[in-house]
Amino acid sequence: MPSTTHDDLDERIELLDSWVETRRQIACLEAEASSLLARRMRLGRADGDEHSHHRDSIYRSMIAEYSAAGRIAQGSIEYAFTDAAFLEKGHPHVQQAFRAGIVSAAHVREIVRAAGVVHEAVNNGRADADALQRYDVVAVTVAEKETPARTKALLTGAAAVLAGSTTTARHARAASERTVSVRPVGDGLAVLTAVLPDYLAAAVIDRLTQLARAVIAARADREPVLEPMDDGDSPLYPDDIAHDSASRDDHAIFGDGTFTTDPTTDPTTGPAAGPTVEQVPADTRTIDQVRADLLMDLLLAAEPSAENGSGLDNIRGRIHVTVAATTLSGCDDRPAELDGHGPLHPDVARDLAGRMPGWSRLFLDPTGLVVETDSYSPTEAMRRHLRARDQHCRFPGCRMPVHRCQIDHTFDHAKSGRTAIHNLAHLCAGHHALKHPDIADAHRWTAIQLPDGAIDWTSPLGRTYRDDAKRRVMFV
Repeated sequence: MPSTTHDDLDERIELLDSWVETRRQIACLEAEASSLLARRMRLGRADGDEHSHHRDSIYRSMIAEYSAAGRIAQGSIEYAFTDAAFLEKGHPHVQQAFRAGIVSAAHVREIVRAAGVVHEAVNNGRADADALQRYDVVAVTVAEKETPARTKALLTGAAAVLAGSTTTARHARAASERTVSVRPVGDGLAVLTAVLPDYLAAAVIDRLTQLARAVIAARADREPVLEPMDDGDSPLYPDDIAHDSASRDDHAIFGDGTFTTDPTTDPTTGPAAGPTVEQVPADTRTIDQVRADLLMDLLLAAEPSAENGSGLDNIRGRIHVTVAATTLSGCDDRPAELDGHGPLHPDVARDLAGRMPGWSRLFLDPTGLVVETDSYSPTEAMRRHLRARDQHCRFPGCRMPVHRCQIDHTFDHAKSGRTAIHNLAHLCAGHHALKHPDIADAHRWTAIQLPDGAIDWTSPLGRTYRDDAKRRVMFV
């Protein structure tokens, strides 16, 4: 393999720096565009106040014009206007970071939407006015280090704490909004949308993924199973029946009371090279296509079709839930945690626990970090600890849940790395491969796990990216 020269390395570093700077400039321009929408929103509201009978028409006209001018769907433009107005009204710290290009438009979208419960609590007098300011500071701190998806998950819990809103109340209110809808997207396709409780939605997509992987693992060219041609007691091809060669048809098969043409022989050309049995074509569907087909099977036929293989009915969706012992026993209604997704209604957690054959007890330190599990088997205890700590792949930004990840020795076991909590972490197959010793040094990543569970990843260019171990409780 050709070695990487010093000049090549400098070029790669320069390209990375240029890309990061370009993304920062894009964020700055997105912030400017958001400010323009906020200013237009103020003018629209002023027009609506002046002509109150036409307020709705004025608003719809504004949305339609920007949608047409920007060649953007009206729903997307409406969201952009709403986000811009909320950002300008109650999030000066986020707005400042946005204008500086520190956070992206995708981060701002998640920050503003997660803040909805805080705005509602302040407006209703359930939270102090400075709750929004505290949320603002937390939001920027999180968004500077995390992807938009992780930012959303972390800020959902922080917003609930600041709003003084209990998981029980919010989930009870949200449950009434569950729905299924469909809309056409053209070319014979439509989007089927199901708004479900998150623990059920997580289990649905997990089960579909397991089913799809089972189908893909078993698929291959298969010959059809042909029904017997003779329903009688005698075999179709008896070995002990002799026929007069002078009087028999060379292309006929005679049995006891049967007569048929040999399917492997063409009477006009003689014996064929082999059986002309039609084969089932290979299954070339992607995993997304298989998931979609299985969803239709499950909804329309109640179970996967026989062609998809055996054993699929035994696959169930998997989720991981952490709940306090006091909540499990009914002593309090503290929210449980749906690992990798966010808070879970305590009644749902208790119901799920009652359906399981057993569960693991976890011990938390004062900061909320899981430090020990109650088990006689040290190896399994470490696994349970790591599942509770990691929740997903520990590569920066990756959200692959732990049950689809591999437990990796951060410092290679073959080089005396210890099998201990501070040297183990979940990695998905793709990110695990990045640090595999078989990869050339010029392309291999390295990782160092710190005492608090954070992992510093160093790229082939020498850049370091940190993934922090998340606490179960966030104090703001």
